[in-house]
Amino acid sequence: MTEQSFPAMSGSLVEPQPVAAPKFWRRTAPMLTAAALVAGLFGGVTGAVIASPDTPAASSSVSAQTISNTSTQDWSSVASSVLPSVVQVNVGNGLGSGVVLSADGKILTNNHVIAAAGGQITVKFNDGRELPATVVNADATSDLAVLQVSGASGLTPIKWADSDSVKVGDAVMAIGSPSGLQGTVTTGIVSALDRKVTVPGETRRSQPVSYQAIQTDASINPGNSGGALVNAAGELVGINSAIYSPASSSGEAGSVGIGFAIPSNTAKQIVDQLS
Repeated sequence: MTEQSFPAMSGSLVEPQPVAAPKFWRRTAPMLTAAALVAGLFGGVTGAVIASPDTPAASSSVSAQTISNTSTQDWSSVASSVLPSVVQVNVGNGLGSGVVLSADGKILTNNHVIAAAGGQITVKFNDGRELPATVVNADATSDLAVLQVSGASGLTPIKWADSDSVKVGDAVMAIGSPSGLQGTVTTGIVSALDRKVTVPGETRRSQPVSYQAIQTDASINPGNSGGALVNAAGELVGINSAIYSPASSSGEAGSVGIGFAIPSNTAKQIVDQLS
């Protein structure tokens, strides 16, 4: 597939500042110690009135038909099957997400989630268990890392999909721990393929990371890094790794419907090298 490029636009980084080219966030989220949750109304059109375009405006009655949303995709079943395979990775005062690779506790996450680990790494499972973990191997150039959880058994490994078969418009679900809200699921579509993503290094000494990503409009926020992007069958198509966020005077990054995932085929190839 041909490489796609972004048009020039303003964006934000971990240290947000206006720039002339697209920039990406890939930081872990701070530990959630308190949250103010604002209740909102989320509505959707459940029906529509269809009328002939040449019906007179002054007519007292029109021929109409109600159209219902008849989507048959059962996302609740997808979520229940995949949630046991997605974990929260806690590193010091930060956190990210990860996916289960093996029943005995191998975990895949982003390298940037654990890169600054100065203390203990723990992995929290969907059932509430939290166990210590160590880094088996990590690759900064691909932004992937493999962890090993101590004392784990009987886990549910993620099911892999062939990311080469993914098409623009495919339905997907992102699963992770945005801001520590473990087990959060969001849905959307694949909005682009082979998107060239370049994320600056976390420190002055580290090198930028570049990869061809799956782009999605499923909501992804800090803390989702390392989590799963799955298809409608609950199979892993990508590892959520970065978001684009426009420049903000507050310096905060949040989802604007442009997120990026490392394709599963790329991730699996790297995992085979790191394990």
